[in-house]
Amino acid sequence: MHDLKSVRNANRILKSMSEFLGSFRNDLEKVYYLNKKGREHVGCNIARHKTQNIDHFLTRNQLYVHLKQPRTWQNELRIKAGDFSVICDAKFEDNGIPVFVEVDCQQHMIINKQKADKYRKLKEITGQKFHLIWVTEIESRKDKLRELSFGIPGRVYSLNEIK
Repeated sequence: MHDLKSVRNANRILKSMSEFLGSFRNDLEKVYYLNKKGREHVGCNIARHKTQNIDHFLTRNQLYVHLKQPRTWQNELRIKAGDFSVICDAKFEDNGIPVFVEVDCQQHMIINKQKADKYRKLKEITGQKFHLIWVTEIESRKDKLRELSFGIPGRVYSLNEIK
């Protein structure tokens, strides 16, 4: 993303910023965040902490980087159509067409079915053209997510494809 040339160089740079950063391990990766001093230094007043949704957030952010950081990207957006609404994990536009993102981190497939049904209903209510992108941690779930999204243009990625 910032052409740091190597992992070793990136780690050296992050280490030099250690007075402004905190970190924790998530599986085999180290996740960095701004600590209090770092937030004050850059003028940020939002404190980020490790939550149960960390895999969800990291997967969504990995897709953002994979898609070359779309300018119109927005996280956790409520899409309204009359009395109906759906909250997408992220939304951006591709050549003027809305693209909604859903992240599947080992949630029950019935939840994913309900989400797909909501997008189908949104399409029915608005008549608007849009795409739906799913990202799943588990390769074997891709076919089921494609099946659930039948009739809605889009794509299903596995986490391995976007890393």
